[in-house]
Amino acid sequence: MNILILIIIATAIISFIAFNNISIFEKYKFNVGAIQNRKEYIRLLSAGFLHADIMHLVFNMLTLYFFGPIVLQGFGNIGFLIIYFGSILLGNTFSLFIYQKQPWYSAIGASGGVSGILFSAIAMLPKIGIYFFFIPIPIPGFVFGLLYFGYSVYMMLNPRQHDNIGHAAHLGGAFFGVVYAIAIQPERAMENALYIGIMALPLIYLSYEIFIRKRIG
Repeated sequence: MNILILIIIATAIISFIAFNNISIFEKYKFNVGAIQNRKEYIRLLSAGFLHADIMHLVFNMLTLYFFGPIVLQGFGNIGFLIIYFGSILLGNTFSLFIYQKQPWYSAIGASGGVSGILFSAIAMLPKIGIYFFFIPIPIPGFVFGLLYFGYSVYMMLNPRQHDNIGHAAHLGGAFFGVVYAIAIQPERAMENALYIGIMALPLIYLSYEIFIRKRIG
């Protein structure tokens, strides 16, 4: 049994336990106030093993199952683990930075880690076909990345009251995956520089909004 299957099984088991035990769910979910005031840093990682419902869990684990083998082949077991858990940690750390003035902000899910795996695969294979539900035509990975980053950045800059998606965690995780792929395989990254650059345009704009205009954070 490889490391990918072990992570999927562990995440499913812990998620199901938390579905039926609200105290565990509340103790280990990402929460800005708990991390800042009580120094409960375990939440930066443990939140990646919790999910809102079955559909949330299934969507994340299916994406991980389909793209995980590409990353395993390209970076091995150690690289896979570094990307997955590094992306969860960076995604939640980025969320902590963005929402540091909102102590009530909470989030759960493996989406940061899954995003890291997905986008490290795209960084290696930018033309890989990605399918959306009900759309039979594959979208090139770098185009998907551009749309994904663009949507996530837009939603971060224009938050909606009932939007329960952790866009900051997604972006932080995806960023980690791309950077790791570039650092470990620089020659392939140079070959794919144009596609990676196109995909990263929304991230450049987000950096401008955060660090120059101070619009969020």
